Amino acid sequence: MITLTLAEVAEATGGRLEGAGDVVVTGRVTLDSRAVEAGDLFVAVPGERVDGHDFLPAAAVAGAVGALVTRPDPALPCVVVEDPVVALGRLAALVHGRLTAGGLRTVGITGSSGKTSTKDLLGQVLASVGPTVSPPGSYNNDIGMPLTVLSADEGTRYLVLEMGSRGVGHIARLCRVARPQVGVVLNVGSAHLGEFGSADGIALAKGELVESLPEDGTAVLNADDPRVIGMAPRTRARVLATGRGEDADVRATDVALDDSARPRFTLVAAGEAHPVALQVVGEHQVANALSAAGAALAVGLTPEQVAAGLSAAAPRSRWRMEVARRDDGVTVVNDAYNANPESMRAALAALAGLPGQRRIAVLGGMAELGPDAAAEHERLGRDAVAAGVDLVIAVGADAVGIAEGATAAGRRAGEESVHVPDRAAGLAKLSEVLRPGDVVLVKASRSYGLELLAADLLGGAAQ
Repeated sequence: MITLTLAEVAEATGGRLEGAGDVVVTGRVTLDSRAVEAGDLFVAVPGERVDGHDFLPAAAVAGAVGALVTRPDPALPCVVVEDPVVALGRLAALVHGRLTAGGLRTVGITGSSGKTSTKDLLGQVLASVGPTVSPPGSYNNDIGMPLTVLSADEGTRYLVLEMGSRGVGHIARLCRVARPQVGVVLNVGSAHLGEFGSADGIALAKGELVESLPEDGTAVLNADDPRVIGMAPRTRARVLATGRGEDADVRATDVALDDSARPRFTLVAAGEAHPVALQVVGEHQVANALSAAGAALAVGLTPEQVAAGLSAAAPRSRWRMEVARRDDGVTVVNDAYNANPESMRAALAALAGLPGQRRIAVLGGMAELGPDAAAEHERLGRDAVAAGVDLVIAVGADAVGIAEGATAAGRRAGEESVHVPDRAAGLAKLSEVLRPGDVVLVKASRSYGLELLAADLLGGAAQ
């Protein structure tokens, strides 16, 4: 973060200073007292299970110079605010404004799926030409995104922000914290359909990103998704279309998968064509790479730089198409960070492209689908069979429809289509049937914790 006094923090957040205002924050902003280092600002957030205020003495011992709190504590100089999360956003807005005035270029990314993968690709492409801040994992909410902003400083040239949404107005609020010059919308799918009510409601919310862009900004829109390219009239910024079609400004031709199901394609943009060899797994990553390419071009990189950066970008975030091979020849694909119908189908397609003797899909429930949940789970079972999955193991009560769909599509119940009650039972079933050469996909919504099953298969702990 840029250097600030506690008095400046109080002014930015609208808080009341308790203690020396000339104390200078020279380190980071953190909510985790275990991660505090000398010079940091500790944010004490009251939670359902843990209250950050209980850890103020520990933060002081670790070297924190001040804290954002709802009640003062003698352990540290404090800025007292009504809501530390709101205050965190206000502080991030101050820092972002100063850095933008100094030349920082900010890219915001949203979509129903693929945000983190695209953010990881773009962050690495931009880092190849200048100092870049891109968040770890999915820092895409009212806490994570401001923390990402606050990790930038005067030396940062590019800032990549992931923006999630659980309702209308959420992305607009994030854009008031950090207004991007480039906005990327990946897709409109079924994630959180139960909260939005319809795909049109999701599109309304995701489009808040392009509405926030300045006139001299750029909206990078996926032309292969009608609801996304349909957002073009909602922005005053320049529109850069990405996709497979001839009309896309940034497109992919000659798409193919190598023996490890990693995409290869030709990037066509700005009158140039350059080969790209992605290091991530699955053909669905082509769309993510095109969106990352569009954003990188929008901030000034050349097509040649973009193609080289995409080819060099490695997988970064946990539990997203992580491919590992056991000593006995079984391949485990851990894609258990999250799931919706679109990302499930993409993962199944990637599984089909991986070399192996048998393909096994261990699938848990998909959360927040609303009244269509039962039908979507049953359809997923059919999709798994259509993708050539030899054995479907559905884990948990919410996943019973997956097994039913697979059985209806021709897999033998109890043998090729199996429902188990929990993770332990799933692991036991796999222990019975796995043999060398099998490829196992593990995927579910994050709340089901199937990344632990993938870790069990590999003999380690998920972290």
